[in-house]
Amino acid sequence: MFYKKNNSGYIEKLPGLNIKTLVHGERTSFTEMILKKGTLVPLHKHVHEQTGYMVKGKLLFNINGEEILAESGDSWNIGSNIEHSAEAIEDTLLIEVFSPVREDYL
Repeated sequence: MFYKKNNSGYIEKLPGLNIKTLVHGERTSFTEMILKKGTLVPLHKHVHEQTGYMVKGKLLFNINGEEILAESGDSWNIGSNIEHSAEAIEDTLLIEVFSPVREDYL
């Protein structure tokens, strides 16, 4: 699978959170996320391991009860079934890889 950049195909998962799976394989999906300043992603967990990279912006994570500020250039890994939430401190662009594939993001 190959992806050529375009501005269509985003899904609004929450107010202020737009996602787009760029490519996926049998075991992983590669997703772009755009969050507007002030967007809150509520506390949740899922079976997917989640690895991310902050392209631009600031995001305040709460991962398993620990607050962590992610800024441009930072990366993270959130294991399967770990509770986490996030708040966009600035307009934010990030890339995340999920394993297994996030079927709900396709």
